[in-house]
Amino acid sequence: MADPSDDDAAPGRTRADADDRAGASGEAAAAERESTDLDALREEVEERYDFDDFGPADMAEMEREEWEAVFDPDTWITGPELIDRVEQDLEARIATREVFARLERHPGPDGDRLLAYSDEGYAIVNPDGSVEGEGTVLRDVEPTVALCSMEQYEVQTPPEDPSLPDPDDVESGSGELGNTMLQLIAAAQILAGIGLVIGSLVWDLQPDVPQGGVIGPVVGLLFVAIGVFLFAVVANARLSDRFRAAEYRDRLRAVDEAGERPEFVPQLSDDGDEERSD
Repeated sequence: MADPSDDDAAPGRTRADADDRAGASGEAAAAERESTDLDALREEVEERYDFDDFGPADMAEMEREEWEAVFDPDTWITGPELIDRVEQDLEARIATREVFARLERHPGPDGDRLLAYSDEGYAIVNPDGSVEGEGTVLRDVEPTVALCSMEQYEVQTPPEDPSLPDPDDVESGSGELGNTMLQLIAAAQILAGIGLVIGSLVWDLQPDVPQGGVIGPVVGLLFVAIGVFLFAVVANARLSDRFRAAEYRDRLRAVDEAGERPEFVPQLSDDGDEERSD
């Protein structure tokens, strides 16, 4: 004779099995939807960015979800190799003034760490790829760390001396060749305009054209106006260069003041640091 307890348990087992199957089916459907959404996001990101010419500026624009959609975390570089790559890339960007910071390397319990700081913030790069800090330096360093963790990214080669310059060595301006060319063009425009005005007043340059004596001076004055405008552009460019150079010197002096770091920069280690100031 069948045990009545088996009959009572059977419906319970049946319902439990049905619930398990429904739960598994729901999880599978959710996983499929998540995979579809991820593929759609990946296609959108690949269309938006040119990964053949992908740099820190593009990295800064990407959202974390976009980053995780297009890059495989299993291939990320970490450890001492990441620190070396980040240090090299930051040195190159500091030398070209893309990043304003002093760069130091300090030993830590899990390996060397990087400390980048300026008068407007700091960033600490750990061997596992995590970054902590504040201010503009953190904003500039985070994209660099993300890019250097990619095996496909080619790290920039820094110059022999990648350190920040001495404030007194900063030139007042740059692009003098372009300014000189504009000045030559402006002078030629003014001379041509003056010559055309004088020639129109002395000689009848267009005897067969009604009101020909008016056209020449008007065109000449137009040339003079263009020349004056170009001289004004050159003067404004030089003035802007002077202001930028003065601001850059002030920031360098702020970082170098009394030979100490700003108070908000944490102390990573004491004596025995392997310190590299850039």
